[in-house]
Amino acid sequence: MEGFFQRYLSLYRPLITKLNELMSTYELSYSLWQVIFYIKNNGPSTLVDIANQYNVEKPTITRRVQRLEDLQIVKQIPGMDKREKVIQLTEVGEEIYQACRNKITALENSIMDDIALEDQLILFQTLPKIQVNIMKGDGSKNE
Repeated sequence: MEGFFQRYLSLYRPLITKLNELMSTYELSYSLWQVIFYIKNNGPSTLVDIANQYNVEKPTITRRVQRLEDLQIVKQIPGMDKREKVIQLTEVGEEIYQACRNKITALENSIMDDIALEDQLILFQTLPKIQVNIMKGDGSKNE
């Protein structure tokens, strides 16, 4: 389906801009939200775990975590290996997560307004399949 990527990518920047605006009240950006979201859904985590999830370098996550520590949203806790940094949300982090989650849910609902539930479900199920195909290789089939 020619043009699919262009259509998909045309959604990305406006969506990230809206998310950044929603979270600016808390001095957050979407990239910082990714770390908060991961920890909330996976519990105390290492920087390597988070970096692997988002397919970014560990120094990138280190900078994000440092910013979240400065905002008192996450804190370091003792891990099994002293060389490994394990972080979890603070009480403030939990509150900010919930406030942002509510705003994001409202945005998701407004974006999906006037789109049939069946179409929403198809999209919701299809996007992870596309991600798997992208991560598998170059996206072309060898025949």
